[in-house]
Amino acid sequence: MPEIVTNGVNDERRVNEMNEIGNISPLRETPSPIKNLRSSLSPQRRQSVGPNFPVNRVIDTSSIDRLHGNVCDKQSSSQSPSRQSFGSDGNESKTDSELHNLVKEGVKKKTKGDSRSEASSKMGSLSNDKKLDRIRPATASGVVSQKLKKASQSQLALEFPSRSRPKGKSPPPKPPVDRKNDNNPLGKQNTRVIRVKKTVGGRSLSQSHIENFTGSALDRPDLGLALLNQARNMISSGDNPMKALELSLQAMKLFERAAAYGKPSLDLAMCLHVTAAIYCSLGHFSEAIPIIERSIEIPTIEEDHQHAIAKFAGHMHLGDIYAMLGHLEKSIKCYTEGLKVQRKALGETDPKVGETCRYVAEANFQALQFDEAERLCQIALDIHRANGSPSSLEEAADRRLMGLICEANGKHEAALEHLVLASMAMVANGQHVEVASVDCNIGDTYLSLARYDEAIFAYQRALAVYRTHKGENHPSVGSVFVRLADLYCRTWKIRESKSYCESALKIYENPMPGVPPEEVASGFMNVSAIYESMNELEQALKLLHKALEILNEASGQQNTIAGIEAQMGVMYYVLENYTESYNTFKNAVSKLRATGEKKSAFFGTVLNQMGLACVQLHALDEAVELFEEARVILEQENGPYHPETLGVYGNLAGTYDAIGRLDEAIEILENIVVMREEKLGTANPDVVDEKRRLDELLKETGRVRNRKTKSLEILFDANPRTIKNLVVEA
Repeated sequence: MPEIVTNGVNDERRVNEMNEIGNISPLRETPSPIKNLRSSLSPQRRQSVGPNFPVNRVIDTSSIDRLHGNVCDKQSSSQSPSRQSFGSDGNESKTDSELHNLVKEGVKKKTKGDSRSEASSKMGSLSNDKKLDRIRPATASGVVSQKLKKASQSQLALEFPSRSRPKGKSPPPKPPVDRKNDNNPLGKQNTRVIRVKKTVGGRSLSQSHIENFTGSALDRPDLGLALLNQARNMISSGDNPMKALELSLQAMKLFERAAAYGKPSLDLAMCLHVTAAIYCSLGHFSEAIPIIERSIEIPTIEEDHQHAIAKFAGHMHLGDIYAMLGHLEKSIKCYTEGLKVQRKALGETDPKVGETCRYVAEANFQALQFDEAERLCQIALDIHRANGSPSSLEEAADRRLMGLICEANGKHEAALEHLVLASMAMVANGQHVEVASVDCNIGDTYLSLARYDEAIFAYQRALAVYRTHKGENHPSVGSVFVRLADLYCRTWKIRESKSYCESALKIYENPMPGVPPEEVASGFMNVSAIYESMNELEQALKLLHKALEILNEASGQQNTIAGIEAQMGVMYYVLENYTESYNTFKNAVSKLRATGEKKSAFFGTVLNQMGLACVQLHALDEAVELFEEARVILEQENGPYHPETLGVYGNLAGTYDAIGRLDEAIEILENIVVMREEKLGTANPDVVDEKRRLDELLKETGRVRNRKTKSLEILFDANPRTIKNLVVEA
């Protein structure tokens, strides 16, 4: 009886997919010592496509200030709600700071009540041309190591496409609820505001519960702006997010009542953005999504540039939320819509459009859609070269991303060219610390080209910069140690490799204050991948458990956790702990289904692995279901001739045979033999193995193989007339 085939199948592009979804590392694929699983999940050392790029975008509370500055002042700032661009220093721009102060001054005047009209005119005093000239995309992008950044009072202006995502901490704990006054913000939406009164606690406005809202108050939109400004300030300072949510809901109620007498205003759209951002900071993403969707419906692009900015910001903010939840397809769709709006408002060649193109390219890169990422990145590079000075930071950021995309596509020489040019441009602009991360990328490319001495030199150069400017115990130093450990492991210098692994672990086990926990988890995953490549699976599992403990306490990490659990399932399978392997695969599959990854090739590969665990546990009916689902997904994503798809065919045939469905097993094996003969030739070892399995099954059933014969004319030439003519002439 034919067995379930479990010999390893390698595909250079797909073999890294698990680690990229699971955020496994700056390590590249190397020949694996473990070759008993037919799938790309077999333990291998992986290379992530970029050392400093987050896998999951993060919704930062800074979006509150950003939207206040963006919609009210019709301006934009330089950062994104979830990450920064390549080459950005993460600091608030001077323009952002000025706009932030302008908004505060305007709101203060409005709260005094003496000049509402003056405050209103101030909001629209900037010309449309000037406003539109400063539009920047407000979104998120990033690719392999997630970083969160705690919102600070000085950095809460709506950030737009930039690379390397800001790092941050989780939102402050929920404060106790005042049961006496029933301060539930969700229960106050039907109440009405009478007034906002001063309190003695040092707060400028009290939460003065909304009751019996009078007609005169409806004529005071400045009251809503004042409440919104106070909510924004509270979130900025990290104080009492539930109170900030209540204030923003009250402000939203005021704007809604005012909009009932006319067309919905951009103030309402801004308020919806702020409210959604507060929900995100509290981890209530499902509540935030419909609010942002509503904010997108309010602006009309045909009205003016202000409406275009508001609609653009809404699409990008919604994309950030979906990315945070791991819904990459929906996220990319939102970013693409935002890009269309910006192109229509600014034109095809505006530098801000170039930034957004790079931003969307990064999102596609993260989703492993490399061709689309390369196309968008090339557009961004062309725009910035046409508009900027030679060796500008914008062009350097484009080239760095393009280098990573080329590296992921196996175009190592082209990647090296882009990365070296990016490094030179950053040095020319005084970005000496930031260039160290590019040196790491350059070292990775040299490693792919087996130019080990040059790779070591690039890594050591980056290590020296990190030690000097960030300290001996900074995670960046640990990331270079991991790269060096990988390099020495590849060259079979195991002692040196383990030494660097131990040095990296010392840093990750005792992180510096303020280091995001996600970065520490990523470090454990990277070191685990090296131990896995050394076939020290027990040590690798211990490190992955540590990473899981960290990530389980963070929100929005379901994709990363699923990737880790899938990798752990592979290791348990190799260690013949099939029950634990099945349980971890089951957890990974449930998370991937919940995050919308159920149509990806990665998901199909995990299903195949889980099916193998079921076979070992004699749960054959469940194994058949998993193999069949995996076959459908991989046929659609990879095609029928892909090695992973053929591996699933073989596993399914073996399982059909085991449960007595011989006709279906024979049919699948005959198709496998035909496809392998067409692609690999009749003498290939894989073809011989499949033929042996088919012959065994045919003998058991007393049948012979159905062969489809072809005429010599078809074998010699696709045009039979040519053969006939040759015969006649002869």
